[in-house]
Amino acid sequence: MRIVNRRASISTLFGGALSLRAQQQDDIVLRIDVDLVNIAFSVRNKNNALVPSLTKDDFTVFEDGKQQTIKSFTRETDLPLTIGVLVDVSGSQQAMIPEEKHAAGLFFEKVLRQKDMAFLISFGADARLLQDSTNSIRLLKRGLDDLRLNAGVSGIHPGPVPTSKQKGTILYDAVYMAADEKLKSEVGRKAIVVISDGVDYGSEYKLRDAIEKAHKCDTMIYSIYYADPRMYGGFGGGDGDLRKMSEETGGRVFHVSRSNRLEEIFTQIQQEMRSQYMLAYSSSNERKDGGFRKLELRTKDKSLKIQARKGYYAPKQ
Repeated sequence: MRIVNRRASISTLFGGALSLRAQQQDDIVLRIDVDLVNIAFSVRNKNNALVPSLTKDDFTVFEDGKQQTIKSFTRETDLPLTIGVLVDVSGSQQAMIPEEKHAAGLFFEKVLRQKDMAFLISFGADARLLQDSTNSIRLLKRGLDDLRLNAGVSGIHPGPVPTSKQKGTILYDAVYMAADEKLKSEVGRKAIVVISDGVDYGSEYKLRDAIEKAHKCDTMIYSIYYADPRMYGGFGGGDGDLRKMSEETGGRVFHVSRSNRLEEIFTQIQQEMRSQYMLAYSSSNERKDGGFRKLELRTKDKSLKIQARKGYYAPKQ
């Protein structure tokens, strides 16, 4: 399965010879990231405020329970970002699309800097690349103008009263493909911001597949739970899957409410991404077996809370 580009598929964009930039990025990944484990993370105090002034000596890192030696430590406010914004446009989200357009446009204006890149994908019955990676806010906003309901009516059920059948919402597929097709060859900090009610119906990939692919592409997932209660009899679709994707990859899940509107959530995300720390270490486990290794970061101040990915996949020989 591929994300459908409104002009051309991603397989078409990348199916031929790779661009010089992509080749250079692949070379960097092979030469550097295989040897160093990089962790981008945020720290908050008991009041849930970001803590920006810690040093290397405030942290210890453990891999599968064994303490590792930190090789480098920085506070990353200016390291380039590559951000994919994934917007649920399935039938259950129809009423929210106008606000999603407005808030996402403001997000692009606030978060993108000269060296940053962003792309835009909508998903419902299928996933569509509305704007490929760009630094142009104008192009990203033009992509937002193309957000359309994608309920995916497919066929008619036979019976006394014929009814249409919905293909569903391919949430897991959209996350998997954004990581695999758009972020795998990128370097630097990478994040997916997904706006959805958390319902998946019809994906070829499973939740675990989407999380594993995000891990392997070194990508954080920020989830925005945005549900129309009228679609679920007064209850949302549930944020369980969104929470799992975010917490395991080092991101967070946010809830849209009257006191925490979508525009405000986008502001919180961009503030967090500009207040991260980055550390790197060489694993004491030299086996290149492709296995999953658990990560744990600790601080001297036990009242602080670290937000970081739960692990990574070792390279294969």
